[in-house]
Amino acid sequence: MEGVLWYVLAGTRGGANRARILRALDDRPRNPNQLAEDLDLDYKTVRHHLDVLMDNDVVRNSGDEYGAVYLPTDRVRDHWDIVEEIIAEVE
Repeated sequence: MEGVLWYVLAGTRGGANRARILRALDDRPRNPNQLAEDLDLDYKTVRHHLDVLMDNDVVRNSGDEYGAVYLPTDRVRDHWDIVEEIIAEVE
């Protein structure tokens, strides 16, 4: 999991935005529209980053297609110290 987190949050273009999204979701679950508004990002950009995070088992959604909220997976929560280390480096 550590390698995946380094890859999606620091090793690729867009990692800084993915780190911001992940930190926001740790604060409270949100839908893509809320994330776009809260983080001042384009909705399509947020959707793209959520897809990358979901594909890598970093976040999951509530399953309801319209208005689905996203939150970190249990696997990521178990490695949150690594997430914090990566975010500190990215910032």
